[in-house]
Amino acid sequence: MSQFVTQFGSLNNYQKGYIEIINDNPKHYVFSNVFEVAGNSKPYEKVAVAVNLEYVIEAIRAEGVSGWMAASHDEFCIVMDGEVEVEYVKLESPESVVSADKEGTVAVKGEPIGKRMGSIVLKHGHQAMLPKGAAYRFKAVSPSVMIQQTIIGDLTVQKWADICFN
Repeated sequence: MSQFVTQFGSLNNYQKGYIEIINDNPKHYVFSNVFEVAGNSKPYEKVAVAVNLEYVIEAIRAEGVSGWMAASHDEFCIVMDGEVEVEYVKLESPESVVSADKEGTVAVKGEPIGKRMGSIVLKHGHQAMLPKGAAYRFKAVSPSVMIQQTIIGDLTVQKWADICFN
């Protein structure tokens, strides 16, 4: 019996994987590497790496301080490499920041108005909820990698031809 060893990737050390298609056309699939995508992205650029119906997984290079963001729905993020702090503000008037029918992450103009909720520090494998009705921003002292689940929106960057191979 074959023995497999799990190897965790990082921004500076990853092996690009592959997908084996059995009895289908490879053009029906895409495959990319979140570390490679984040390594070639600008800080806090939200690059789509997977889509399921209206939901999207975005690879994000966390470096420095992001702008404030919010969504009309819950989102979540997972740190894949490094350490990222997430700051939260409970919005005083969420509908003035993002309308209820707006999907995906939106940039908050200026400082969010509301009560500070605190912050959390995420390390490799840690997940955080980015709740509806709150603004959040990320801070990373050194380059880190996150994935974020949200709904496709204005801040989602889709560059499939550049990031995928089959």
